[in-house]
This record gives sequence, C-alpha cells and structure tokens, in this order.
Amino acid sequence: MGPRIGAVGEEPQMPDKDTMAMTGTEDTPGGRASPDSQDLPPSVFHSIKFFVLCHSLLQLTQLMISGYLKSSISTVEKRFGLSSQTSGLLAAFNEVGNTALIVFVSYFGIRVHRPRLIGCGAILVALAGLLMTLPHFISEPYRYDGTSSGNMSQDFEASLCLPTTLVPAPASSSSNCSSHMEAKHLAVVGIMFMAQTLLGVGGVPIQPFGISYIDDFAHSNNSPLYLGILFAVTLMGPGLAFGLGGIMLRLYVDIDRMPEGGISLTSKDPRWVGAWWLGFLISAGAVALAAIPYFFFPREMPKEKQELHFRRRVLTVVSKDEDAPLGEPAKKQGLAQIAPDLTMIQFIKVFPRVLLRTLHHPIFLLVVLSQVCMSCAVAGMATFLSKFLERQFSITASYANMLIGCLSIPGAIMGIVLGGILVKCLHLSPVRCSVLCLLGALFCLLFNLPLFFMGCPTHQIAGITHQPGSQPGLELFPSCMEPCSCPSDDFNPVCDSSTRVEYLTPCHAGCTNQAAPDKSHVSYTNCSCVTGSGSVRAGSCDSACSHLVLPFMVLISLGGVMASVIHTPSFMLILRGVKKEDKALAVGIQFMLLRVLAWMPSPVIHGSAIDTTCVHWAQSCGRRAVCRYYDNDLLRKRFIGLQFFFKVGSLACFALILAILRQQDKEEGTKVTCPGLQQQLLVSQPEKKPEESRV
Repeated sequence: MGPRIGAVGEEPQMPDKDTMAMTGTEDTPGGRASPDSQDLPPSVFHSIKFFVLCHSLLQLTQLMISGYLKSSISTVEKRFGLSSQTSGLLAAFNEVGNTALIVFVSYFGIRVHRPRLIGCGAILVALAGLLMTLPHFISEPYRYDGTSSGNMSQDFEASLCLPTTLVPAPASSSSNCSSHMEAKHLAVVGIMFMAQTLLGVGGVPIQPFGISYIDDFAHSNNSPLYLGILFAVTLMGPGLAFGLGGIMLRLYVDIDRMPEGGISLTSKDPRWVGAWWLGFLISAGAVALAAIPYFFFPREMPKEKQELHFRRRVLTVVSKDEDAPLGEPAKKQGLAQIAPDLTMIQFIKVFPRVLLRTLHHPIFLLVVLSQVCMSCAVAGMATFLSKFLERQFSITASYANMLIGCLSIPGAIMGIVLGGILVKCLHLSPVRCSVLCLLGALFCLLFNLPLFFMGCPTHQIAGITHQPGSQPGLELFPSCMEPCSCPSDDFNPVCDSSTRVEYLTPCHAGCTNQAAPDKSHVSYTNCSCVTGSGSVRAGSCDSACSHLVLPFMVLISLGGVMASVIHTPSFMLILRGVKKEDKALAVGIQFMLLRVLAWMPSPVIHGSAIDTTCVHWAQSCGRRAVCRYYDNDLLRKRFIGLQFFFKVGSLACFALILAILRQQDKEEGTKVTCPGLQQQLLVSQPEKKPEESRV
C-alpha cells in the first residue's frame, strides 16, 4: 500500500520504467488516481506483445517468399531454359541487395522510425514477389512439344517417325529464333534477377530493427522469451515455403490459360512444369497483409513494466547495477555508442578500422570460418536438394518438396532448440561449447558418409549414355531410325519397359503409330528400334531404387539436426571471445561475412558442379539451355562430395578452436600457483560485499 500512495500523491512523473520495475508498482492499479502516471495507452499498437506477434508473422512470410524459389528451382530452369549455374546465381542474388545495405543498419537504426521502415521494407518484399511472377504473364504459353502453343493436340503426331520423303526436313529451334525472342528471353531473366535483388533490399530492415525494437521496449526479463518465440515462429517459414511449393507444383504452369483440348501431361512426365508463379503470388499477398500493422506502431512505445507471471522471481528488488550489463549499456557501447555523433562519411571511415580490430580475435575468426563452411553446405543443400532428389530418385518436384518440408526443416528447428537447451541447462563454458560444436560437426560428417552410396544409376538412354562426354547427334542413334525425320532438339521421352531403355522421342524409337489416345496412359506401337512387342510407353523409365529416397532423407535430416545443434554454442563462442564493447558489432560482422562468403557463392558453386554432370543439353536459339539428362552417379558424387568438403572444413576449424581454448586455460592455470593462496585470501573477504549488496 505504501508505494501506491507515494506514486500517486508525491511523484506523479517519477515512476519510470526503472523505479516501477524495482518497486513492483507495475502490479498495482495505482495509476487510476492520476492519469499522468498511466503510461500504457489502451491501443494494441502500444503493446510490445502485439508487436512480437506481428513481427513473428512478418518474418515467417518473409522467409516463406525468399525460400520459395529454392522449392521451385528445377521448374524455373525448365520453364525458361536455365542452367543450374544460372539458377544458383539467381538464388544468390537475394543476398546481394541485402549485403550491400546491411552495414548501414547500425547507422540509421537510431535515426529512423523503425516500425514504419520495417513496413516499407515488407512492402518492397511484396512488390519483389509480384515482380517475380511477371515473367509468367509476359511469356508465351509453355510448349512442351514441337508444335505451336495453340495446337497442343498435335503432340503425338509431331513425335512420330515419318519418312523423310513424305515430310520436309524438320526445322530446329535455332531456325525459329529471332532477335526479338532472344531479347525477350534476356528481359525475362533480367526481371527475375531484379526481383531477387529487391527481395534482399526489402529484407534489410526487417530483422535487425524488429529485434532491437523488441529489446528496447520489452521488460528486461521478458525480452529473451519474446526473441525465442520470434525465432521459433520464423524458422517455420522455409518449411511452409517447401510445403507451398509441393502444392503449387502439382498444378499446371498455364492453369490460367489452358488450351481448349487440355494437356496430355501428368506431373510424372519429365516435361511437366508446375505453377511456380502462383506460390510467389500467394506469398507476396501474405507479406503485404503482415506489413499493414507496422504503419500504426509508434516510433517509441512505453517500456514494458510487467514481467510475465511464470517468469517472476521471488526477489523483486534487484540491483540496478546488475541489470545494466544485460540491458541498455551493452547496446550503447562500441560502434553504436559513437554512431549518433558521426556523419555518414565519418561512419564509413570508422567502420573498416573497427572491422579489422574485430577480425584480430583468433577465436572469432575461426568460429566465423567454421560457420562459413557449414553455411556453404546448408546453402547448397537448401537450393538444390529438391532438384537432386528429382533427378537421383526419379520423383516429382512436389513430392521432393513435401519430403524436405516435412523432414529436413523440422529437423533443423529441433537441432537449434536442442543446442540452446544444452547450453542453458549445462551452463557450458567456452571450452565445453567448442566440444559440443566439434561433436555436432563430427556426427554431421558421419551421417554424410552413407549418402555417397545411396542413389540410382542413370538408366540406359539410346544414343546418350554410352557416350556421356559429348553432345549426341543423329549419327549416334541406332540405324533403325535413319529413315525417320527426327528433329534433334525435340523432347518427348518414351520407355521400353522390357529392356529399360529410354528414347528421346517416339521418332527416335522408330515408332510410326500411336495407340488410342489417353491422356494418362499413352503408348506408341510399330517401333522399329524396339524388340519384342515393338511398343513403348510415354514418359521416362521408372527408377529401380526409388525406395531409397526415404532413408536418404532420414540421413539428411539427422545431419541437419547435428549441424543445427552447433548454432547456439558457436554464437556463445563469439560473444565470449570478443570484448564486451565489440559484441554487437561482432555479430553484425559475422552475418555479413556469412552472406558474402557462404550464402552468395555457395549456390553458384553447387550449380556449376551439377552442370558438369550433364550428358544431354537442350538447345535454344543456338545456346545451351536446360539439362535434360545427368550422369546420376557423377551427380551424386560431386553434390555429396561438396557437402563433405565443407563439413570437413567446419570440423577442422572447431578442432583448432578447442586446441586454442585449452592452451589458453593451461596458460591461465600456470599463473595461479603459489600466489594463488594469497589471492584467495585477499579475494575471499571482498566477495561477501557484492552478495550483501545483492540482498
């Protein structure tokens, strides 16, 4: 009752966020007698809990739209004739715009209206998502055969074997090209690169400003809980992205402009292209809706006064000096402390010096290098795992995305949570944190080893697989199809089920007739290159080891759990390995280096490695377009080999970190020998004083 009377009667303006938190007046309705002491307005936009809810939803949708391209990477390649190197570069451009501007967040963060800037960034992300769908609407309808876009019913007849004397020589795709078509293709690809860049630029203010806003106005004891909720919800974004991709890719790409006679494809056909653009449309709408509340939040809201009930301590009177290292002074040190007094030019001049000072810490440098190696593996796996599963196990793109969204992403979330629990409950020291990181990297590497031997070899493809190093021409095909007029760039694969031999088209199999047209079961007869019944069925041959995809994904998920366990203890090594005034900047530099050295180059490196395993390229206007057949054994060795290489690098860095930390402990132990007893006598008496001050 005493504090309530004093707060109302004598000091109507004194119950600020510190005194209210220390005296416990936030738990009493003392503000009723004086309107001036009522800090919290009734509006929900002045509630930090509502901000945490809104920001969780925004970061969830932002990661969903940025991760959606990875779920449809192979579909985009087929639709626009891109190589894996180009698609990897497209995925990496998301980081280009982000990295170019993230350095200035610490400069502008204390000068701007953070919620509104977050809202503007989210609107830009939504516009980038809409821009990503533009190539679908400005391009012609997808042609999966050699006929015109409006004559899909001629798919069967166009691929049959017809004598060269009865039909003119088929025109290749290069003869149908023009400067206008080539310019249109470049414009479409340029639009997608621009959209990815804007996607990165729009995401710059969202996470840093949101985290700092929560930490500034949440109760000091509630802030870790709010940030934990934020990260937990955010991590669901990639899983939703792959789940959304699994649903959208079951729909035909031109679902908004289907031909009159329908289509003769199923999702299992290698020529199938799903509605990749529809996922961007849905994600962009979700981001735009999540951005609306940010334009109503104030620039500064009252500090949260009430600690959550289940987190309250018995002792409510806490020394203000003890709270200081965990609260605001830690945020105002280092570069953030001098940033308000610097102009933009001075800030740019100061930043390199502080950067070099931070990079002089050996533990910081090794931890960042280990995280770069692990992030390279994660970035390559996230970008091309869906395509790898499609090619290696002959499964559909939608099924591959469902597997990733249901197994890999939840495993990564579990690993991050498990790592945080271990660090918290076991009170791990830096040496033990390095041991945990070393064990996590080691087990991640061990789970990677069996993947070299789990896969399907490339089935025999007439005229291609027997000479995997060269582009096949008509002279490489069997002589049985020489009387036929087969276009070299046509693609309508058929399979001889008896011998498991695949042909590029019915024409290359020497087929002259087509069975009763059924869109789900199409077959061709009277095939001169096929022994026995002389008939083939439409579509690629089924894989003989598709059952291995589930064990493969289980090992991938277990490796992801082990790699994610490293996340929290490696952060603790950084925070405990640098000076207190450099902690905030060290984390910022860490994220910048991860983007520049891992998330930007890794998709391009993995895409280039995948391209080297291609045995048959499609040609478009005289240039190399999408790859149609890979050497599966070589693909598996190089893709998994890259993963193995980066994980070995991460393991080596953590081993060096452990050796350095143990050496430092030994050096500190040698200093405390005989004088240690005197120091204990001198230190034992003053130790009582802080305990008394705490009470």
